[in-house]
Amino acid sequence: MNLKKFVEDNGFSDFPVGLGGCRTSNLSFDSCDYDLFVFDEKSEPSSIMKFDDEFVVIHHASLSETNSEKLLQYHQLDIIHDESWNLRMFISQIDKKHVSLFSDFAKNCLIESQFCCQKTKESIQSSDAFAPCWQKCASVYLANAISSINHLRPSPSHMLDVFRKLEKNPINEHISILNQTVGIERATPILLERMLKSTIGFSDLVENNNHSEIIQQKHDFFVKNSMLSDCYFYFVFVNKENYVKIKNTLNRNQDLIHILKIAFDVEADSNLLEQQSEIIQKSCNEILETLTSA
Repeated sequence: MNLKKFVEDNGFSDFPVGLGGCRTSNLSFDSCDYDLFVFDEKSEPSSIMKFDDEFVVIHHASLSETNSEKLLQYHQLDIIHDESWNLRMFISQIDKKHVSLFSDFAKNCLIESQFCCQKTKESIQSSDAFAPCWQKCASVYLANAISSINHLRPSPSHMLDVFRKLEKNPINEHISILNQTVGIERATPILLERMLKSTIGFSDLVENNNHSEIIQQKHDFFVKNSMLSDCYFYFVFVNKENYVKIKNTLNRNQDLIHILKIAFDVEADSNLLEQQSEIIQKSCNEILETLTSA
């Protein structure tokens, strides 16, 4: 893809622009989109465009960013346009401190995972229907933490495949907890088709930016290549991202549970949910202890 032409055609050449995501690594699939970071200092949500029959996700970014999660998205960014050289200097600074950024992000994810576990338990006690959604989020945050500890940016399409290839060590042993708590063993073509429809519906409600077209493309690729577990995890990851965007307004959106039950493929057994939350919390505590004693 001629990204320089895309930048020019869409009026982004007034700003530093870089390509990130899996397209800058050796992980990308044909179904993967192009993550373009436009440093226009805007705080607008991401938008999605099509160019040369490929999806391009436009992320608005800032050269004064301090959030470790966002900074890691800029780590090893491929520069497309940078007349001022400000982006080159910014990326150089990030590359110098990327180890500490990965560590900071991992700790934040572990704390968020514990928070979600607590929300799961509280929701069970209050008979809140969103309890299993919080548990799914806790699992994804744990996955993000393990990925970051291995100096890998979280990538929902590739994370399971990467985890299968990681060396065995005390941290990576906790990957087995994900297999126990995410639900990937239930993945079948019929279930994934149902999850797809609800995941698209939830994305349209929360994002409303044509992300649903990418979700459909990913599903088709995964199923075609018999990567059912990877597809299941991808759906859970995407739904988690959108769920946390509206977590503070759930009490005003109780009807969402109908779409989320299918999108997340939730567990109805409250006893099992509580057990899974305990397991995830235990993993988080053990990993945090390992990080702080390192």
